[in-house]
Amino acid sequence: MNVLSHPRITSFIGGQPVSPGGRDAFENIDPATGEVVSTVEVATAEDVDHAVSAARAALSGPWGKLTLDQRARALHAIADGIEARFDDFLRAEMLDTGKPVNLASHLDIPRGAANFRAFAETLKHAPGEFFPMVAPDGGDALNYTLRGPRGVIGVICPWNLPFLLMTWKVAPALACGNTVVVKPSEETPSTAALLGEVMREAGIPDGVYNVVQGFGPGSAGQYLTEHQGIDGITFTGETRTGEAIMRAAAKGVRPVSFELGGKNAGIVFADCDMEKALEQTARAVFMNAGQVCLQTERLYVERPIFDAFVEGLAERARALKPGDPFDKATSFGPVISAEHKDKITGYYDVAARHGANVVTGGGLYAMDGRLAGGNWVEPTIWTGLDDADTVLREEIFGPCVHIAPFDDEDEAITRANDSEFGLASMLWTQDLSRAHRVGARLQSGITWVNCWFLRDLRTAFGGMKHSGIGREGGVHGLEFYTELRNICIKL
Repeated sequence: MNVLSHPRITSFIGGQPVSPGGRDAFENIDPATGEVVSTVEVATAEDVDHAVSAARAALSGPWGKLTLDQRARALHAIADGIEARFDDFLRAEMLDTGKPVNLASHLDIPRGAANFRAFAETLKHAPGEFFPMVAPDGGDALNYTLRGPRGVIGVICPWNLPFLLMTWKVAPALACGNTVVVKPSEETPSTAALLGEVMREAGIPDGVYNVVQGFGPGSAGQYLTEHQGIDGITFTGETRTGEAIMRAAAKGVRPVSFELGGKNAGIVFADCDMEKALEQTARAVFMNAGQVCLQTERLYVERPIFDAFVEGLAERARALKPGDPFDKATSFGPVISAEHKDKITGYYDVAARHGANVVTGGGLYAMDGRLAGGNWVEPTIWTGLDDADTVLREEIFGPCVHIAPFDDEDEAITRANDSEFGLASMLWTQDLSRAHRVGARLQSGITWVNCWFLRDLRTAFGGMKHSGIGREGGVHGLEFYTELRNICIKL
């Protein structure tokens, strides 16, 4: 069954799509048009239990007997399968998210395949520990560490970069020998289902990769996080949902790995390369209609260049071209849903009521034809608000930024750090000493200097404060996806 040609998407359990029929279902809507893309069946509690049981059985089956090299070859086969069906994944991702083709084809789908390749190789080179010691009786002993799979991992995925972030979790989980039960967002169900087909075609044993479709509370998400057959839960999404998952994980004392919300700051010093700073800041604010966890929503610009920078960024915002996502001329897409559109424009209204200067945007695009039914929010720039304002404290997750001037380095750092979040930050300066000095003082899991969204998949990724728990990427994810054991041998 090809989910892209079938109007009904189901869960994928034990190596097979669940037979359609007899379950509650909901419509999957194209954010660009408001049209129905497919119908999605909601997994029942029994379906989730079946998926966890299938994943548990696979741990002791053929998958659990593979060597590290054999698992690495399996991950490369999955990446090959994604690349062979690139167009299918691209179309599925675009219809689910409304992403412009130039973005999805260069970021989301290539990174999905790259995640499997990167973690296939990372595990081959993961360091271990070896400690010779002298025992109390004067004899010798050796200590060394072994890493084994944690077990069945529950993977809860977001809707903004659904394929990229889902594979960012599934790939290391499988590389470490775990099995997974994936709950994609109800907004973006398609690529997770399609990956099940690729898993089967790549020869991955039944039960290693399972997908349960549905919602959060009272649905598949709650059933999965509360299931005592799940050995660990990894989640990317908003902080409040993370808190609910953490409460569920407390029963059974199960570990969690969270990448949560952000209210990311950028600092632009007067000595920056203005053109490069404007180009990358426009990406940092407006890429994917601002629906990126690493997006910059607060920007602090040194006063001598403040006016020029604000106008330069506004020009780039006005130059963005909303339109048919399948048209290569389109550079700006819709937001994910009507509900999210209302949330963003609600903040636009708050900013206006609080006296913000709306430099550009502040409303909705007027689209024609089929696109008139989509969720088209204008890219928006504000100035003039106080740092304590709601718009500067709460994550909006839309194509908007507030820009404020600053006068000295300490002020900029203090204001950038004045947030309950600490996911990412961005810094622009041509002074190398300042770059190191300021970068070290910013309270965020990742700081980009003179760039944005430049990722080496071997590096640690995650947030501070309310932005997350743990780190993903390279060997750093081993702390979550494996259990560490010490072997002590008396000689």
